[in-house]
Amino acid sequence: MSRTPRIVVVGDVITDVVAVLSGPLVSGSDTGAEIRFSGGGQAANTAAWIAAQGVAVTLVGAVGDDDAGRDRVAELDRAGVDCAVDRVPGASTGTVIVLAVDDERTMVSQRGANLRLTAEHVERALAGAPDAGHLHLSAYTLLDAGSRSAGLRALAAARERGLTTSVDAASAAPLRRVGAAAFLTWVRDVDLLLVNADEATVLAGGLDPAAQGRVLSASARRVVVKRGAAGAVWVDRSATLSVAPARRVAVVDVTGAGDAFAAGLLTAWLAGAEPRAALDRAGDLGALAVCTIGARPTP
Repeated sequence: MSRTPRIVVVGDVITDVVAVLSGPLVSGSDTGAEIRFSGGGQAANTAAWIAAQGVAVTLVGAVGDDDAGRDRVAELDRAGVDCAVDRVPGASTGTVIVLAVDDERTMVSQRGANLRLTAEHVERALAGAPDAGHLHLSAYTLLDAGSRSAGLRALAAARERGLTTSVDAASAAPLRRVGAAAFLTWVRDVDLLLVNADEATVLAGGLDPAAQGRVLSASARRVVVKRGAAGAVWVDRSATLSVAPARRVAVVDVTGAGDAFAAGLLTAWLAGAEPRAALDRAGDLGALAVCTIGARPTP
C-alpha cells in the first residue's frame, strides 16, 4: 500500500464528562458511575486516532478562550495532532455529558464555541496545509446552523484543491431535525459517507444495511454503514459490496468507537486498501476504543 497523505479533519472540539453507569439510570434518585473528564468531540477524537496511526493530521475547529479550550488543544498537541484551532473570545469551549451503560450512550450537549467556526477560518487552515490529500468533515458542523457555512465551505474548498472528501453523519436526532433531503444535498458527491444504523435509517429508511448503502450511494460515491456489534457494510457506485464482522471484545465504554472506526477506515483506504481490508482495520480500532473509558487512544 502507498503512504497515507495528510488528512485535514474539520469539526468539533469538546470536553467530555463521561459517566459509565453501574446499571440503568434511576430517574429522580442515585445511580453509581465511574466518572472521567477528558477530551472529546467527533472531529477531535478522529484526529487523535489518526495521529496514533502515525499519519499526519490537521484538526480545524474552534474552542473558547478559556482554560478548557487551552487544555483541549494542549492534549491534542501532545497526541501529535497539528491544531488549526481558533480561540473564540467570549465563547465557552463545548461540553458533552456522556451517560454510558452497556453498549449504549446518551449525550447531553452544549456546543459552545463549535457554533462559531467560520468559513474564513477553514479557508485559512486549508491554505496552511498544502500537503493535505484528504478532508474529513464531522457532520455536526453541518447540522448546527451557526457553523453550517464553515462545513459547506470545507467541502467546496477541498474539491477546489483536488482533495478527496469524507463525512461522518454524526447523530440521528439532529439529522432528523434538518431532514434527509437537505443533508444529502449538502454532502452530494463526497467520496465517502459514514453512517451508523440509526443515521442510515433516518437518511435511507428502514431497509437492510446493504439496501441503505445502495440508496445513499446515489448521493455519496462510497457509503459505509456501521452496525456496532453486527459489523459494517461498504457499498459504492460500482456495485461493490463488502461486509465485515465486528470484533468480539468486552465492552467498557462505546464513547468514541465510531471516531476510532473512521480513523482506521480512512488511514487504510487512503493508503490504497481494498474495502474489506479497510473495514477490518476500522473494526480493529473500534474494538480497541470500546475496551477503555473515554473517546481517545490510550497514551
